[in-house]
Amino acid sequence: MMILRSSPPSPFGRKVRIAADVAGLSSRIDIVVADTIDPGDSLRRQNPLGKIPVLMLDSGQAIFDSRVIIEYLDLLAGGGALIPREPEARIRALTLQALADGILDACILQVYEARFREEAKRDANWLKYQSEKTARALAALEVGPPPASSDVGAITLACALGYLDLRFAGAWRQDHPRLVAWLDEFSGRVASFEATRFIPV
Repeated sequence: MMILRSSPPSPFGRKVRIAADVAGLSSRIDIVVADTIDPGDSLRRQNPLGKIPVLMLDSGQAIFDSRVIIEYLDLLAGGGALIPREPEARIRALTLQALADGILDACILQVYEARFREEAKRDANWLKYQSEKTARALAALEVGPPPASSDVGAITLACALGYLDLRFAGAWRQDHPRLVAWLDEFSGRVASFEATRFIPV
């Protein structure tokens, strides 16, 4: 049985969990919560960077990050389940994944700035710089939302929008109705999107 080291709020862990479901591999993966802050957590031996998600194979090999894990899952499923085989569709899906991963990176940097830096030391220009990345990406996607799909690009975009809902109170929704409709369609078609939603208590 493979083991996925992750944390329930992690959008990158959620991305892998949805991908595993789409590829029909969820039953072959156990999820074990990792604590990225705890120096005693075995995560730091599994991934020297101390980042999640990490997929542990039966052999003991550790695979990271989410992009590499999903490529592995796609190969395990026979190819084409998550990453299209056809060159044009493949590049389109991988480019969308890169854009959505970039949204997540910018959002997480903003969250970490507030979480780990004292308020008096927070850099407003840095926060603005990161938020502008997200704003530009969302504006471009609103002009041309991707077609309905369950490939790696669509999964990553759905997780990025879900993270904006979780950490930024869904403020993106007001100005992006076409993306809202896109996410509603994805959520209605890919059951694991709702099943992996993190609800703070």
